[in-house]
Amino acid sequence: MEGDLWVQRRSGQEKQRQQDIRDPFERDRARIIHSSSFRRLQTKTQVLGVGESDFYRTRLTHSLEVAQIGSGIVQKLIKDGTSATPWKCYLPTLDLIITICLAHDLGHPPFGHGGEIALNYMMRDHGGFEGNGQTLRILAKLDKYTESFGMDLTRRAMLGVLKYPAIYTEVRSKKHADRHFRNRPFTSHKEIVADEWKPPKCYFDEDKKIVDWILSPFSDEDKECFCQVDESSDSEKHNNSKYKSFDTSIMDLADDIAYGIHDLEDAISLKLVNKDMWNDEVLPKLKSIGSKFNGENIEEISNKLFAPHYYDRKEAIGGLVNWLITSAEVEERKGFESPLLKYKVKLPKVDEKALDIIKKFVVSKVIKSHPVQILEFKGQQMIMSIFEAIHSDPKRLLPKPTIEKWKAYKKEYDCDHGSRVVCDYISGMTDDYATRIYKMLFVAGDGSIFQSL
Repeated sequence: MEGDLWVQRRSGQEKQRQQDIRDPFERDRARIIHSSSFRRLQTKTQVLGVGESDFYRTRLTHSLEVAQIGSGIVQKLIKDGTSATPWKCYLPTLDLIITICLAHDLGHPPFGHGGEIALNYMMRDHGGFEGNGQTLRILAKLDKYTESFGMDLTRRAMLGVLKYPAIYTEVRSKKHADRHFRNRPFTSHKEIVADEWKPPKCYFDEDKKIVDWILSPFSDEDKECFCQVDESSDSEKHNNSKYKSFDTSIMDLADDIAYGIHDLEDAISLKLVNKDMWNDEVLPKLKSIGSKFNGENIEEISNKLFAPHYYDRKEAIGGLVNWLITSAEVEERKGFESPLLKYKVKLPKVDEKALDIIKKFVVSKVIKSHPVQILEFKGQQMIMSIFEAIHSDPKRLLPKPTIEKWKAYKKEYDCDHGSRVVCDYISGMTDDYATRIYKMLFVAGDGSIFQSL
């Protein structure tokens, strides 16, 4: 039965300890929560640098909030549906959607987007780098839960985490592809302009067998349609995958809500935005689009966002999140047979536009702000320098267990560089660990053989 296929694991095994009454998705959730990759998110940058303050969000707290919002969306849709609703029986369980949401950022490297850009540039001749593609590698290969299958999650959980079902070489821009074949040396990294090296949204070419396994229950027609990409007419821009699965669409919406609303809360708390900015740039746009949340509601929320009392701000943030969760709806897409691809969760157009207004405000006032960009640049430079050093002499600078992986990788892929293993090692670092490695490698007088990493 197809349902049985979605709880299968790549290992073909189902470890169930004595008197363990959990279902497969509950066990998936436990594997995520108890993994070292998940714990490392507590010291990885979300937007603002780790260590600047202990108040604002890290990748870990962001992932917990995405899981909370994702489960709220599923509960709302369960309540909306009736026994005759065609999509209701295909909704993910709460354990499944929580698993997918908790896992969605596992592959993000240290220093946020600065680290991601740095690794994509340093891997330009060896398959690139992208955080979501790295998440797939962690879940299916790198985590130590099993010897060869990573966390060995169920097939449906892996489908939910597959945010961009497009392969690197099919979506990278022509500009990236041209540079790929020039084989410019690693020492040219000081030329890098961040906007030119944003990674394509994808999975890596060498991980295609994993994706083939995830998609194997679908018909050939569904697989072909699901993996389509929108080709960009601009050679400077990457192509984009067109579709996400039913479960992924829920996680993606939860991620957008958390990114837009909760990062706004951090920005207000740290005084990166103020009421005048909000009233000038956001409030008029929200009022103009005709959302059900305009009028007195949005005025009240706007006042509470910038009220002197913290509980007022929390009330406002909760109101915004609740508005978006309760607006979620299911849309049927044409051209798919499987319900897991046929249906998607989205916001109505007007509410989608409202969230987009808030997200763009956060980007312009926070992410693109001068202090945040300086932090991103600093992290980017550290990651490139660490990569360059390790890549130049991996046998000397990699930890012993990673050297064994490096040797095995070169043998498996018949190559002489093993760059992907170096990339895996660096991308798994926390901000703090990467900073310590950088200082030990490059700062005179820093580091000792007795210093613990």
